[in-house]
Amino acid sequence: MRPPTNVQTSSRPTASDDPARSDVTHPANPAWPEWDEWNVRTEICEIGRRLYHHLFVAANDGNISVRLNEEEIIITPTNVSKGFMNPEDMVKLSLDGRLIASRTGKNASSERRMHLAIYKHRPDIRAVVHAHPPTATGLAVAGIGLDKPFLPEIVVRTGPCPLVPYAIPGGDELPDSIIPYLRDHVTLLLGNHGAVAYAPTLIDAAFNMESIELNARIFLVASQVGHINYFDEGQIAALRTRYS
Repeated sequence: MRPPTNVQTSSRPTASDDPARSDVTHPANPAWPEWDEWNVRTEICEIGRRLYHHLFVAANDGNISVRLNEEEIIITPTNVSKGFMNPEDMVKLSLDGRLIASRTGKNASSERRMHLAIYKHRPDIRAVVHAHPPTATGLAVAGIGLDKPFLPEIVVRTGPCPLVPYAIPGGDELPDSIIPYLRDHVTLLLGNHGAVAYAPTLIDAAFNMESIELNARIFLVASQVGHINYFDEGQIAALRTRYS
C-alpha cells in the first residue's frame, strides 16, 4: 500500500455529490501538499482492517487519523469496529477540533484530542494510529516501558518507546500527559491503556505500531528465558553511524 498521493482529479464522490462534504478550499502550500481525500479515507479503512486482523483492537477499540492538509484531518468515528469501516464513515475535523463534515452523522473518535495534540506539537507528522496490541498493552499495564534499546531496529527505526503514566482517556488528561514525550519519540506506551504511533505517512504510522508489538513480544520472551542484553552507548553510536 502506498502513501496517499496528491491527486488532482478523481471519479470519486465530489462536493456536489455529497452535501455533507465541505466546500471550503485552501490555497496551495508547498509545505502541506493536499492529499486526495478519498484515498485517505480508503487507506484508513485498510489500516483499520490490518489492526483488527492482527488482534491489535477488539470490538470498537482504537482510532486512526490522517492530516489531510494544513488545516484539516480525517479521523475514524466513535463506536465503529476498525475491521468493518467504510470510507464514508470517516469524520473531517479542523486542527482545533471543529467538525467540518460527517457524511453518516457519526461523531469523531473520543480520542480526537490526543490526535490533535500530536499534530499541534509535531508539524512533521501526518498520521496517528492508536491501538491496544496485547503484549505491548500488557507491559503498559505492568508499568514497563520499552525505552532502552535491545534490537538494532529500535535504534535505527522507531527509537525508544517510553511509558506514559496513566491518564483517564476521552478528555484533556490523556493528550496533556503525552505532550512532554512527543518531540523525541514516534511510539508511546500509554499506562493501563494501550499504545500510540505516529509518522509522516499512514503506512509508516501503522508499521511503527507493528514494531511496538513485535518489540514487546521479544522483550517478554527474553525476560522469561533469561537476561535482556541492552545495547551500551558504544553499540548505539555504531548503529547510528552505520545507518545514518
